[in-house]
Amino acid sequence: QIKFKILRGHSDTVSSCHFCFEDTKILSCSYDKTVKLWDIEQGFPIQVFEEEHTAPISECSLTPDDRRVVTSSYDNTVKAWDTETGKILWTVEHEGIVTSCDISRDGRYVVSSSDRESTIHIFDAVSATVVAHVRGHHKSTITRCCFDPGYQRVTSVSYDKTIKLWDMITQSTSVTIHEGHSNAISDCCFTSDGHYLCTASWDKTLKIWDIKTGKFGCHEPISLNQGHEGSVSSCLFSQDASLVVSGGYDKTVAVWDTDGGYKKLSLKGHWDWVTDVAITKNKKWVLSASKDSSLILWNIEKIDNFPSVIEIKEARSSKITQCEECEKHFLCLQPSDSETTSKCVFCRLSS
Repeated sequence: QIKFKILRGHSDTVSSCHFCFEDTKILSCSYDKTVKLWDIEQGFPIQVFEEEHTAPISECSLTPDDRRVVTSSYDNTVKAWDTETGKILWTVEHEGIVTSCDISRDGRYVVSSSDRESTIHIFDAVSATVVAHVRGHHKSTITRCCFDPGYQRVTSVSYDKTIKLWDMITQSTSVTIHEGHSNAISDCCFTSDGHYLCTASWDKTLKIWDIKTGKFGCHEPISLNQGHEGSVSSCLFSQDASLVVSGGYDKTVAVWDTDGGYKKLSLKGHWDWVTDVAITKNKKWVLSASKDSSLILWNIEKIDNFPSVIEIKEARSSKITQCEECEKHFLCLQPSDSETTSKCVFCRLSS
């Protein structure tokens, strides 16, 4: 029932993937030390960035104008590339392997995480001038670091099970969530308004935290369970935050209904770990990257017409309710709990 397109071109694990150029192209990077820019219609790379990194590339990120690509690598460097020419603009050396990188929404800053002393580095995206260098930020390897949409804070997650928010203005850690999960945290992502943070973990769950109001200290986050049979490797909100997409070491991609907090669909096609996921702004396409050296484009445009999704709705039709605060209709999975039957996920977190 689901149309999909397999993109083959990398010769090793595809570690990171993004939609870009108004969702007409795809950017991916790999352990094969290359970065590829794909045309979605043609289904093959139109630009290859190579022969600069000397070890696997852990992550790639794009400036908002799509003019520059930033990559992090196990060769201890972060590099910026000109998207059009493929030329290197600058290289920043780190003391250890670089596990993650991200560009702020205004394109001004780059953050990266280094395995050596669990360090985060923040520097100017144009001049590569260092803005901050925070050693010992976590007690173990940082798996992911990213800017919040307001680019005031940097969020990082780690093998040490903690979530940290580092403030760009005060140059200090403003929030630490201890034991955010019961196992290593592999990924994190924000809603487009920066209000909520989703984290993915090896404990097989995803959790949604109310970051803006800071009420995560008062009550538990919303947990998304029973979506993957093993560790969850990656997560991403859709532009309107109505969906969360996650990838797992069980070789599947899960599509979650955020308001209801349940899995709508499981996408199966990879034959090895799913390492990263992406979703277009119009929610028509989901993209997954895998250790099997491929990317898969999944067409979920008619997700609500899929037999499996219809079956879920019919089986739980009596549990469709209207949120008393935002008036959205959502699927409640815990009708015995009076709180969950009256409010959607976001309103429960904010209340």
